[in-house]
Amino acid sequence: MTMVELMVALAIGSFLMVGAVQVYSQSRQAFVINESIARVQETAQFAMDTIEADLRMASNWGQHSRGGAIEGRSTVLLGVVTANPLGLAVPGGCGAEWVTDLSHPVVGENNNNTLPCGTVGGVQANSDTITTRRATVAAMPLQAGRVQIQSTRIQGELFTDGNVPADFDPLDSQTHNLIVNTYYVAADSALIPGVPTLRRKALVTAGGAPTIVDQEVAPGVENIQLQLGVDVDKDNTVDRYVNPGDPILDRTDAAFIPGASVLTARIWLVIRSVTIEVGLQDNVNYVPGDVVMGTFNDSYRRMQVSKTILLRNSRT
Repeated sequence: MTMVELMVALAIGSFLMVGAVQVYSQSRQAFVINESIARVQETAQFAMDTIEADLRMASNWGQHSRGGAIEGRSTVLLGVVTANPLGLAVPGGCGAEWVTDLSHPVVGENNNNTLPCGTVGGVQANSDTITTRRATVAAMPLQAGRVQIQSTRIQGELFTDGNVPADFDPLDSQTHNLIVNTYYVAADSALIPGVPTLRRKALVTAGGAPTIVDQEVAPGVENIQLQLGVDVDKDNTVDRYVNPGDPILDRTDAAFIPGASVLTARIWLVIRSVTIEVGLQDNVNYVPGDVVMGTFNDSYRRMQVSKTILLRNSRT
């Protein structure tokens, strides 16, 4: 082998090695990007599915969907709120009305969180809260220390002592557990510090008594927005979307529309990756619901998703 042949072989080998390294580097970069996109999409799907399950079945009280037919619910008479008329053993951390306000199966706060039971991880600015109330779809066994609903096709009653209320025949009624959840975005995750996260206050039973716990749902959720689709002319179609607390839904406001029905809920989520991607440039102007988040230049990958959910058990 001559010196010329050796130099030609080295040159060809060098070109091949450079090409192989470039292919590996590009493949590695593509893998990292695809992995990041997949994780953000996965978080968005999980968070949306979790919230949707509660919204879609809100106002289901077992064998009927009339919150006004449930004894023990919160009532308002001449401006006076009776939050726990039966004196049930319900946790008061978020206020007794948080558990028993069955006349309002879907409520929210617009860009705010004033729950008296506080938050874990702080409050994310300009993010909504969503509270849903419903019963389990399947009938459940009696259990003392859990808030349950005894339900027929025309009425129901809350109870917590594990005994069927006196006015109900066990053969003609069913027992269902009450489910109350309030979703909010915390500024800091307990699982991945420094990352915003979707959390919820949930009604459970612990130590033989009803209890409110704070659960982390999905780290990476940066903002949540809710708007309600309202039918104002009773034609069973959505006429407008409004923010939680809109005057047309507030009985104490002059703009209140009697007979208006909430038919749908529109949800926006902004999801953020948990780690930065060096060199990532995101020029998207994020505008979920009525909030302008603007553009970010922090090398975190983001995704905005939205979904309109039919409230199957909608009532006026």
